[in-house]
Amino acid sequence: MRTVSITEPFDHPALFYRDEQEYLAGTVPFVRDALDAGDPVAVAVPGPNLALIRDELGERAAEVHLLDMTRAGRNPGRIIPRVLRAFADSHPGRRARIIGEPIWAGRTEAEYPACVQHEALINLAFQGREATILCPYDTTRLDASVLADAYVTHPTVIESGTQADSSAYAPEALVARYNQPLSTPLGAVSMVYTAGTLPAVRQQATRWAADLGLGEHRLDDFELAVAELTTNSVVHAGGEGTLRIWAEDQHVICEVHDSGLLDDPLAGRRLPPREQRGGRGLLLVNVVADLVRVHSTPALGTTTHVYFHR
Repeated sequence: MRTVSITEPFDHPALFYRDEQEYLAGTVPFVRDALDAGDPVAVAVPGPNLALIRDELGERAAEVHLLDMTRAGRNPGRIIPRVLRAFADSHPGRRARIIGEPIWAGRTEAEYPACVQHEALINLAFQGREATILCPYDTTRLDASVLADAYVTHPTVIESGTQADSSAYAPEALVARYNQPLSTPLGAVSMVYTAGTLPAVRQQATRWAADLGLGEHRLDDFELAVAELTTNSVVHAGGEGTLRIWAEDQHVICEVHDSGLLDDPLAGRRLPPREQRGGRGLLLVNVVADLVRVHSTPALGTTTHVYFHR
């Protein structure tokens, strides 16, 4: 495989593959080379692909941190803090080598904007950090628009064994392009909240979620997400906001809207220093939810949709 030289500490190539043979040819040597160099290696890909890599590695699979991305990365918003940075930061002073496949055939239309924003934000989250993250893309099952976005989010692309620079690389522009307005159905129940009504709103929202079919084992997570988002509104966005809840397909969705502006692209995806007080609200929401979508502009304020599978 011909490769371009790495001029930055962080390397983030996309791997385009057409079949199992190309998948293994692009991933397994990556893992073996890293292991031979003594670098820590993680593989976070969908279950069937994880099995392919594990089988091909044989006994050496025990040396690799293996994760099923359909579980660990169901919500794209938690992949950077809980998968990628969590692994890299657990090996300080060493180059982490990671295979991460956050976009696969079967991702929903609602999930995709969060997925592609995640891919773009990896570059910011790892800026200056010694790491390599290889992101596979199935060219036979993913739409052409998805592959076009991969050129925008990755500085280099590997295809048919050749790695080349991407002339379309512009991750910041793509984050802005997918900052899309979020719609609310007419049948959603709603309430306005202020500092004095936060406990009552949290309890009422949890009752509504239960009525809409959210399982008892998820209600605590749902209540935590509502509490964090509404508290953020009160503290950082003018002291009030509006909460709406509805069911859609297999999810209960909670919307929180306020007049504030969320201008930090890594909000909810960055692990704050241990000594820092606060700043973990949106991160906690990303951890417990199945999907988080955010739209924020100076004119319209911030709308957050949080999905919980029923």
